[in-house]
Amino acid sequence: MAKTAEKSAVREFRAEARFQRTSPQKAKLVLDTIKGLSVENALNTLMFTRKRIAPVVEKALRSALQNANYLSQEQGFDLDVDRLVVKMAVANEGPRMKRIRPAPMGRAFRYQRRLAHIVITLAEKKSEPTANATEAKPKAKKAT
Repeated sequence: MAKTAEKSAVREFRAEARFQRTSPQKAKLVLDTIKGLSVENALNTLMFTRKRIAPVVEKALRSALQNANYLSQEQGFDLDVDRLVVKMAVANEGPRMKRIRPAPMGRAFRYQRRLAHIVITLAEKKSEPTANATEAKPKAKKAT
C-alpha cells in the first residue's frame, strides 16, 4: 500500500558559515543553546553568550533570517518572521590544519587545528489548533 504524500507547506531557510577557526565541539556548545528557540530568543541568547564563536553563529543566524525574507519576497509567499524557529543548528567537521610544536631534545610533536562548518536551518512554526478543541476534560475523582 502506497502512502499518500501530504504536501507539507513548511519551508526551510538555511545559512552556512564555513571554515570557522574553532573546533566543532566548542561550536556545538553554543549551537545547542539555540536549538528549538524562536529567532528572536536565539538572537538574545547569542548576544549574551560569552564564547568566542557566538558572534559567528549570530551572523549565520541573521543570514538565514535574511535568506527567509528574500525568498519570501522573490517567490511571493507570506512569511511571518515572528514564527520562525531554529530547526537545526549543527557544527560539522571541516578540514584540519596540521601543525608542529617543538619538543625536547630536537624532536617535534604534531598537532591538529580543527575547523568547523556551521549550518543553521530555520523553519516556520506550524500554527497550533485552538486550546478548547485539544483540551481534555479532567476526570472526576472517585470518593473512597
